[in-house]
Amino acid sequence: MNGRDDAGALTGLLLAWRDGDDDALQQLIPALEGELRRLARRYMAGERAGHTLQSTALVNEAYLRLIDVRRVNWQNRAHFLAMAARVMRRILVEAARAKGYQKRGGRAIHVTFNESLPVATPLDHDLVALNDALDALANVDERKSRVVELRFFGGLNIEETAAVLNVSPDTVKRDWRLARAWLWRELKR
Repeated sequence: MNGRDDAGALTGLLLAWRDGDDDALQQLIPALEGELRRLARRYMAGERAGHTLQSTALVNEAYLRLIDVRRVNWQNRAHFLAMAARVMRRILVEAARAKGYQKRGGRAIHVTFNESLPVATPLDHDLVALNDALDALANVDERKSRVVELRFFGGLNIEETAAVLNVSPDTVKRDWRLARAWLWRELKR
């Protein structure tokens, strides 16, 4: 889905399905698949060549984990993307840990922390280290950690992130700037 109209249509379908409209689900499935594929491509773009988990497998696994959406009170497209981003992040971290990678070494999965977002300096860091740094940031400031997750992993813009977190866009901008600096310092260690 592309554009503001498509985002609004996805939100409408999520809300209709949440309210029990099974016809909305039939229209929603292809749209959700498109959003999941977009997120998966974003994640997999920074992976090493020959990675065993391909974007289609990531989409399938995320879809299986998100299929139990009846228990989730979907609010809008941004909420869906936030949940999908979190699920995909967990899948990749689980895959990295299952392979027995060290926290910061070896042939660990790498992600590029610049994905067209204005990051201080574009460096590659392994996903497990990034995940651990985000967890550490969450212990210090949960909202800043969520801002990174939503913007970097979820691909949400400033306004969408603000809507999910129920804060102002200026707050998201400040949190994003501070979180990037904090993560940069942590990952540099």
